[in-house]
Amino acid sequence: MAPTLKPAYTKLANIYDAVMSDVDYDLWADYIDALMLKHHPEPQRVMELACGTGSLALSLDELECYDISGTDRSPQMIARARQKNEARMCKVDFSVMNFLDISTRKTYDVVLCIFDSINYLHSPKQILTFLEECKKLLTPQSLLIFDFTTPANSVEAITYLHNERGTTENNFRFHRSSTYNKEQHIHNNRFLIQQLSADGQTVEAEYIENHEQKIYTLDQILDIIDQTEYQLITKYDGFEFEEADSESLRITMVLQCSTTQ
Repeated sequence: MAPTLKPAYTKLANIYDAVMSDVDYDLWADYIDALMLKHHPEPQRVMELACGTGSLALSLDELECYDISGTDRSPQMIARARQKNEARMCKVDFSVMNFLDISTRKTYDVVLCIFDSINYLHSPKQILTFLEECKKLLTPQSLLIFDFTTPANSVEAITYLHNERGTTENNFRFHRSSTYNKEQHIHNNRFLIQQLSADGQTVEAEYIENHEQKIYTLDQILDIIDQTEYQLITKYDGFEFEEADSESLRITMVLQCSTTQ
């Protein structure tokens, strides 16, 4: 049986929560909550772009402080997010939307794009498009918060991501191959996803998804922001409130733009 090549975040939606099971979304939501309150006087309306299966948005919603919306370009990921939303009796508004072509004209106090979604943009031009599109969601007082991972993170991450294997409760089995090209700054995660029979003994279908991320340095992201009308409020190292530097593995950027659309 030859595996079928699928676009990113189609079949992965079936196993995504299992792949991310080691991520403490409640702790991450607490960090984002503290970060928003630190830099915005009264955040209420929050939009998460590239929200995946909605875990962070749902954790934020359970704080009962915000009106949360979540969007992702993948219908399969949003379908899973809506199932979780109903099961957890949350009130997040989930919808399908590409953050490079934002279709809503609603504005938000805070717009989030986390878990290195920016790294799926493979050129400065694409990041500039993202920043321009986000203006549609912002007022001059709004915050745009996004994070990205650096080369140092990729070098470290392949030591524990490569050859990751697992079997999910919904009868899928997966294997991840993780590689990093230091010359091209491309991090590739290749997933072999097998759909199993109800008894878990037979492989009924096989799929492959390739996820390529462009890995940026802090200076590269700062150079891109300098080409825009955004003001850098601060940059944080990981999940701390210490200033990021060239050695940081994950960097969270907090921006504001007085010129909105």
